[in-house]
Amino acid sequence: MLVSDCCYPCKQTNISTDLGLSFPQPVQEYPDPQPGSDLPSNQTIPIDNQKRDPKEKESEAANPNSPKPQKTKKMPVFKTPFNGYAVKFSPFYESRLAVATAQNFGILGNGRLHVLELSPAGPISEFASFDTADGVYDVTWSESHESLLIAAVADGSVKLYDLALPPASNPVRSLQEHSREVHSLDFNPVRRDSFLSSSWDDTIKLWTLDRPTSVRTFKEHAYCVYSSVWNPRHADVFASASGDCTIRVWDVREPGSTMILPAHEFEILACDWNKYDDCVLVSASVDKSIKVWDVRNFRIPVSVLNGHSYAVRKVKFSPHRRGAIASCSYDMTVCLWDYMVEDALIGRYDHHTEFAVGVDMSVLVEGLLASTGWDELVYVWQHGTDPRAP
Repeated sequence: MLVSDCCYPCKQTNISTDLGLSFPQPVQEYPDPQPGSDLPSNQTIPIDNQKRDPKEKESEAANPNSPKPQKTKKMPVFKTPFNGYAVKFSPFYESRLAVATAQNFGILGNGRLHVLELSPAGPISEFASFDTADGVYDVTWSESHESLLIAAVADGSVKLYDLALPPASNPVRSLQEHSREVHSLDFNPVRRDSFLSSSWDDTIKLWTLDRPTSVRTFKEHAYCVYSSVWNPRHADVFASASGDCTIRVWDVREPGSTMILPAHEFEILACDWNKYDDCVLVSASVDKSIKVWDVRNFRIPVSVLNGHSYAVRKVKFSPHRRGAIASCSYDMTVCLWDYMVEDALIGRYDHHTEFAVGVDMSVLVEGLLASTGWDELVYVWQHGTDPRAP
């Protein structure tokens, strides 16, 4: 059985587009294209059980010089009121992350964007939250403003929030151009003044922070665009993944896509670029597989990673390790891979009890992961530890 996303008709709302933030001028103008578990919030789950076995204590007393068991750092979990959809670490603060959630599994109802703070003591606290009339499917942080984040909303809008402003002043802008749900967002890590939105209306839109309308719309995919991701080195290049079973590589200076990869035989739900090799990208599909591609020779994949038992919802290349990839799936697991070694699966975490749909790896803390799912839980943990150990 293959599990896929379904495209539900979007709901129309009138959103104010008042701007409450003064953005800097863009670094460079884009040229015009040529003639295209019910846990209470803030509860901490420890990695090890602090209650020691009496026999262990007796053994320690008899052998005082024997090494003592080390206490493992407690890692936190956060309970959200709605189903989780995406999680994203801040590129500025190592203790901050954003979570996108949607009511009723994103089919119908409200949404809420959470900004969470990790504490050295363990608990997660909520720094801020913003309610929306429709579900929030994705979130991304600005690469140039530490307080600015952007939400992808089920009504087709893209909303900008500024944490430095009071709640009544947010969102500072609502961009309403997509005709269906916005499924993903990605901020340009090189240019740092622009971002992409991908939608179930089969299009991708390019935006800059200083403009109230999109710079350009990219329309070649024949079905929902689930993900668009900027190349980590080239400011004008990005890749997109679609339900039409292709990945396309684009250059915003060109009228159309520059490369088409028929990467899978079923819908492709996510893609990402390698942070250490700008010619390598990864794709994730409803066919349960993850494939690594080199765009210089894309006739066959560099690696095929099999291990999930249902559709792979999201993939992320590590910002710290060349071959490392994190993935999450409808099989309720988060996996960590190294496609450059023979035994590629290097970690499997089964802490979620519903679809695992969001995963991220911290840029600022090596080995720190976060995930969220339809079980309304957000986990943060260090690779190699158990996210939910008693």
